Amino acid sequence: MIKILSLDNIAVAGLRRFPPERYEVASEIADPDAVILRSFNMHDMNIAESIVAIGRAGVGTNNIPVAAMSARGVPVFNAPGANANAVKELAIAGILIAARNICHARDYVKGLSETGDALDKAVEAGKKQFIGFELPGKTLGVIGLGAVGVEVANAALAMGMKVIGFDPKITVRRAWQLSAGVEHTETLDQLFEKADAITLHLPLAEETRGLVNRDRLALLKDGAVLINFSRGGIVDNEAVIAALDNGNLHTYISDFPTADLIAHPKTVVLPHLGASTGEAEENCAIMVAESLKDFLENGNIRFSVNFPETRLPRLDAWRIAIANANVPNMVGQISTYLAAAGLNIEDLLNKSIGDLAYTIVDVNGPVTEATMAKIRAIDGVLTLRNLGKPVT
Repeated sequence: MIKILSLDNIAVAGLRRFPPERYEVASEIADPDAVILRSFNMHDMNIAESIVAIGRAGVGTNNIPVAAMSARGVPVFNAPGANANAVKELAIAGILIAARNICHARDYVKGLSETGDALDKAVEAGKKQFIGFELPGKTLGVIGLGAVGVEVANAALAMGMKVIGFDPKITVRRAWQLSAGVEHTETLDQLFEKADAITLHLPLAEETRGLVNRDRLALLKDGAVLINFSRGGIVDNEAVIAALDNGNLHTYISDFPTADLIAHPKTVVLPHLGASTGEAEENCAIMVAESLKDFLENGNIRFSVNFPETRLPRLDAWRIAIANANVPNMVGQISTYLAAAGLNIEDLLNKSIGDLAYTIVDVNGPVTEATMAKIRAIDGVLTLRNLGKPVT
């Protein structure tokens, strides 16, 4: 029985991917093999030594100690693209909210106490302060052209906006999905200089922390709009408030509330709604459950944030999977021990990323615990799992 610790309320559609005859899934479980979660903070958690995989039913993994798990040889899975449509729709809504001052206008009307003709006069008198702008011809800058950024860029283009994008790490797959009408900028500064509105769609990492700062905001046209449905730390809030005060920014739409942002009259701050749709929660849960299941049963890795994609079709053979430091002669040493045990290698796949490597080996007979112990003792081996023959 494979045991999975669930740290949040995971969509039932995802949990159904774990057949009850082979899996036990519970919020409290001894010696779990894997963890599935959404927003639970694992940084202060004592993570059991039995855990060989962690799955996040979402995109960001800031709530998981990824570096520590890498050092232990534990892959961390996420669900890139599963919530892309949900975030795209909210980002487009953010552009419209800012362009037409929708939230501030609504608040004004909610604050009216007049009735009858007096109410009509108050409405007419007040609406002048909420004059907005239309989107066709305006320039949207999209920072980050992953699953969400590409969808936002294409949708904005369809609404008549001019769209410019920045992503030096754009993948071939995303480049194919991006409309030919999206213009690429060489630098972030160029994007800030050209954009009437900017939307952020990139992960929080050391190189992106504080990416939107005082110097870049100073490059904006007066009255620009900033939209952040990525992560709060990407934006310097003090710099944003200063830009709102001096007129560089017309509105800041953020999904990451702080006291100073909530208090400012030119912000619209939401309670982290980015992926909060029933569809997105189901999609994320299903996607990460499938990744965990494939890893736990077959050793395959897909959609991991810290290990390379490694997928080897199952043969009618015995399989072992090894996570190890990316050092020379690792595969040679593993092969030597298997050969010494009289085992012939039927198939093998080795992939690496940075300091980590991962190897799947199919052999023509069962791997004994004695052979496993020899492989496990190789300097640099982090984890070793004996997966046996495929489950039927």
